[in-house]
Amino acid sequence: MSESSNDMPQLNIGDIVTGTVVKVEEKQVLVDVGYKTEGIVPISELSSLHIEQASDIAQADDEIELYVKRMEDDEVILSKKAVDAEKAWESLEEQYNNGDVFETEVKEIVKGGLVADVGVRGFIPASLVETYYVDDFSDYINQPLRVKIVDLDREQNRVILSHKDVVQDELNEKKQEVLQSLEEGQVLEGVVERITNFGVFVNLGGIDGLVHISQLAHEHVEKASDVVSEGDTVNVEVLSVDRDNERISLSRKRTLPGPWANIEDRVSQGDILEGTVKRLVNFGAFVEVFPGVEGLVHISQIANRHIGTPQEVLEVGEEINVKVLDVSQRDERISLSIKELEQEQEASDVKEYQKDDDEPGFQLGDFIGDKLDKYK
Repeated sequence: MSESSNDMPQLNIGDIVTGTVVKVEEKQVLVDVGYKTEGIVPISELSSLHIEQASDIAQADDEIELYVKRMEDDEVILSKKAVDAEKAWESLEEQYNNGDVFETEVKEIVKGGLVADVGVRGFIPASLVETYYVDDFSDYINQPLRVKIVDLDREQNRVILSHKDVVQDELNEKKQEVLQSLEEGQVLEGVVERITNFGVFVNLGGIDGLVHISQLAHEHVEKASDVVSEGDTVNVEVLSVDRDNERISLSRKRTLPGPWANIEDRVSQGDILEGTVKRLVNFGAFVEVFPGVEGLVHISQIANRHIGTPQEVLEVGEEINVKVLDVSQRDERISLSIKELEQEQEASDVKEYQKDDDEPGFQLGDFIGDKLDKYK
């Protein structure tokens, strides 16, 4: 070294000095800090993180700031980690107080979570990595992760980070945006998230709304899973929004064609349909001929004879054939008849009987004809 001993800087424990890397060995780095001997930076003092070899952090001719940690018999032990930590703590305290979100890189997978480089060793507990359970963290190594500090203690050298909180905050922000934008009557596309015995929850892109089982379809639904499956994309109409309690009522039924839509294209006067007796009233019977479509068989059209009540002939749940007398989509009305079918059947039976009677059959003359010939 060219400097005289008088020009040589005085080094004291606690000083911050700038040095140039002279040599990088496997487990330490030698640095020229202008002192009579080269300073030593042990591998453990290069980084707050675990490193395999000194060259992972330092290269020859690098200029680095160092903290004088120990001086013994002209041997100077220096620390890069201490300088980095000092700078890092100031920054971390500011970020913690401001609730800042910042990006860091995952450097290690340890028992119970991940270790990230934030100038010091930052720990992300497994429970704070994602909003969902993660079984294998191997994909996170050397990957950037947006985090915020949830606990900071300089004396304990503790920095607890959370990626989950960042994601949750973003989800809550998105949730509020969607919640504020919703209006009654809006038709939206959503994804079925969860099926319950009283309906389904549909994700509208940040918040879930409930489609009550009665609003799933025009026809009666016994089980929601009969109509939709988890993961299905569905159209829904907003029925109501309770922003204070974050409750959204939705209807799938209102986005579907009604059961009476195009009924006149599907049914014509004179058609014979199969249906189920749904209700019996004193003036007739309501028969479901399509899901959600009921037609009326007037009491005068129930039987080919006079009856006092529909119950004399029909019972609820019975499957019957009916003839369409009239259909109106505008009035959502179908008039049906059982009597006309019975009359047609009777007429057909009579015709068949008459046809059989007219056919040549066994005649008395056939039997006695030969005998009569003998007397001619």
